Amino acid sequence: MKYFLILLLAVVIFIISITLGSSNNQVITFNYLIAQGDFSVSSLLASLFGVGFVLGWLVAGVFYLRAMISLKNARRKIKRLESQLSASDKTIPESSELVTAKSKE
Repeated sequence: MKYFLILLLAVVIFIISITLGSSNNQVITFNYLIAQGDFSVSSLLASLFGVGFVLGWLVAGVFYLRAMISLKNARRKIKRLESQLSASDKTIPESSELVTAKSKE
């Protein structure tokens, strides 16, 4: 539900930026690192928001995948340690067996 509300907020901001930009058809010069271009305010606003939104999802996706891989490794390690623990329990004699063996001697 939380993610849906965040996505809904992003869509609302995108729609507001398009409506504000569409009422203003002024052409501006946009300087970026490699070159320079003339864009209308609405197209520049929409494209920059879209690029930022996609980059944000990519960064979040990378962190999510990293967390999932780490969780998978941790679960595998827990399973391996549990199997080692159960195997070691079978090899160690019970404490009651030790007591009876000592009392018979």
